Amino acid sequence: MKGLILSGGKGTRLRPITFTQAKQLVPVANKPVLFYGIEALIEAGIKDIGIVVGDTKREIEEAVGRGERWGKDVKITYIEQEAPLGLAHAVLVAESFLGEEEFVMYLGDNILKSGITSLVQEFRERKPNALILLTEVPNPQMFGVAELCDGRVVRLVEKPKVPPSNLALVGVYMFDHHIFEAARSIKPSWRGELEITDAIQFLIEKGYEVIPHMVSGWWKDTGKIEDILEANRLILEDISGRIEGQVDADSRVNGQVIIEKGTKIINSVIRGPAIIGEDCEIINCYIGPYTSIQRKCRLLGTEIEHSIVLEASEIIDIGSRIDESLIGREVKIYKCPPRPLVYRFMVGDKSEIGLK
Repeated sequence: MKGLILSGGKGTRLRPITFTQAKQLVPVANKPVLFYGIEALIEAGIKDIGIVVGDTKREIEEAVGRGERWGKDVKITYIEQEAPLGLAHAVLVAESFLGEEEFVMYLGDNILKSGITSLVQEFRERKPNALILLTEVPNPQMFGVAELCDGRVVRLVEKPKVPPSNLALVGVYMFDHHIFEAARSIKPSWRGELEITDAIQFLIEKGYEVIPHMVSGWWKDTGKIEDILEANRLILEDISGRIEGQVDADSRVNGQVIIEKGTKIINSVIRGPAIIGEDCEIINCYIGPYTSIQRKCRLLGTEIEHSIVLEASEIIDIGSRIDESLIGREVKIYKCPPRPLVYRFMVGDKSEIGLK
């Protein structure tokens, strides 16, 4: 069984962050979102993985490599998609890689807490033509939606104005080779894309077996800032603290906190769950719960919580607390006027905010 991870797309909902980096490489709990999908496949025993890439191909290849970081038996192949023309189009682009094998298709900006090991086992045992994952959502019009009858999938609709149910398709699918016939048989939707929902609907109408599986545990599509911050919170809730850096006698570390090597905590309070990467300086700061700070950051006189700070950024002498923020790489924020009670930032890489 092979794995197929889709890692194209432009990430327009995460701009300005995605002007300069792939959305699948934005970190959650200091790990790129894409890595969670790769690790889920490997944990399920799938070691031959194709990654569909677009404009950010080089950046993704540099971050992921050929699989060596996950073991010598893991092999990663890159498959170019000339434009984001839909999930079913990505399946067709990958046909030569997948061949006749069954495969898992995993959207590279999705995270499933429970992983996919039990789902892969179910697919192998029951041998349907397709298995889809479903979860109840409050806003089904934003997703592909499934309609069930007596536990069977009878209809799928992509982003319907009037949803037939509140069951959204989670970004993980399992297929046999019949999906290629389906993808070749459909036409582009009103969005100009070959929709995977239309391809699965073709399988249903032709009498192929499509079985649903309700997701247990949480699932996040990290396409928007609020979803990334929520995924960061959910993952940090399960961490086990460890301190590999230096914490001086005037500092306090409470709860589950990871402080990686080379980092110095001076006269500061860190309240977990939180993670601070390697070679950071945290001086005269309050770092609150659900905060992830990547490597080589410097924070001085700062209060921050429920936020993500990317590598090599500096935040100095902020007069108000920072909350629910996503701050890019090599950003400088300093000496902001202490007018609001809370600052909320979404700042692209190498930006500078402050008073001269």
